[in-house]
Amino acid sequence: MTDAAAPVLPVPPVPPFAPTLLARLGPAVADYPPGSVFGPRDAGSYEFVWLLRGGARWVCGDLTVPLKPGELLLVRPGMRDTFHWDTRRATRHAYTHFRLRPAPADTAWPVVRDLTGRDDPMAALCRHLLTLGATRPPAWERHAEETLRLLLFTFVHGTGPGSGAQALPEPLLAMMATVRSRWSDGVARPLALERLAEAAGVSPSTLSRLCRRHLGVSPVAGLELLRLARAEPLLWLSNLSLRAIALQCGFADAYHFSRRFRAVYGMPPSAFRGVPPESAPPSPVTGGALSALQALAPPSS
Repeated sequence: MTDAAAPVLPVPPVPPFAPTLLARLGPAVADYPPGSVFGPRDAGSYEFVWLLRGGARWVCGDLTVPLKPGELLLVRPGMRDTFHWDTRRATRHAYTHFRLRPAPADTAWPVVRDLTGRDDPMAALCRHLLTLGATRPPAWERHAEETLRLLLFTFVHGTGPGSGAQALPEPLLAMMATVRSRWSDGVARPLALERLAEAAGVSPSTLSRLCRRHLGVSPVAGLELLRLARAEPLLWLSNLSLRAIALQCGFADAYHFSRRFRAVYGMPPSAFRGVPPESAPPSPVTGGALSALQALAPPSS
């Protein structure tokens, strides 16, 4: 019996962000003495605010958000808000105002994001915005708006393994944490169902049921598809032999690897190697439910 096709998870629409900086309103830095208050005001534009020193409370209607360095706040047009700056010490914060065209209809955007994640690019983008605003090299506004577009996209949609994978139940996340550990040296080893279930803290039958419900395949079959997908860049971007690629992807030999690869991709890996990426058969783990597992697996070495 073969596994059912993996269900396709809904992908949120990506709005065509086109930020336009507002002249003389950042990117820049502002200092406030202890106990200062700004507002209430009616926000007329989008604004990113991130603290560099001190603390604050941001109040918008019934919402009160404590702010500290390492957090990024997004104020949206139409918000009536007030900033209560640190009462004990001077506060320094960075800001930049901008408009979007066309105006997004989505009002369910985050208000605050953390900037301290190890793989999160937003802190670096914020620093780059401040550098552009301070040094103003030729065409700096265009560079700043492109940086702001990337920052806003990441702020709204998130980044890293947690962004798309948190919809998975905890046992599947625990299973993939073990897979990450076992594959961290670059070799995508096969793992027995019993070992995966132990890592997930559930019985093998429960883990299989969860995988089929959320991913459309069994745990072992899902990991095999991930292992096969890891062969793609090795076929295109290396001179490794099929045997070496097979071992790297957890297959016993080139024959077993080629047989499983042909079953999934419809052609042997030797032929796949000569097909340009834009014309190659689609990856079995991209665009469907299994893409959530791909995000949790360590990158190919």
